[in-house]
Amino acid sequence: MLESVVQEETTGCGIASVANILGHSYSEMKAIANAMGIHASDKSLWSDTQYVRRMLLNAGVDTSKDEVPFDSWATLPDLALLSIKHHQEEGKDFWHWVVFKRLDGQPFVLDSASYLPSNIRTDFHAMQPKWFIEVKHA
Repeated sequence: MLESVVQEETTGCGIASVANILGHSYSEMKAIANAMGIHASDKSLWSDTQYVRRMLLNAGVDTSKDEVPFDSWATLPDLALLSIKHHQEEGKDFWHWVVFKRLDGQPFVLDSASYLPSNIRTDFHAMQPKWFIEVKHA
């Protein structure tokens, strides 16, 4: 059965998204991230892509070199990190991280937000991602 990691901190969506990709629990991924100097309390975790890339690379997982502008759900790779809920604070861009997966041709989004009734979302078509990072060889 498919499960989704739920973030245990308000700003832990990057850590939870990487945990969802790697198959770790939130607490396991948090310990790994903290050992790398990455902390959910650092707002840069959801305003800079280097942190999620570093966590994935640390586990031997490659990502696309650049952020790819979102075009359509149909053109997404089978595994990707998506940036949604874009907004600015004091002139700086912020977003919420989610994971897009396609298994056996079925697309869904793993959204780690703790307030959701289900973190495995099939109602994702209303989301408006700005861009994505392709996750390779997970």
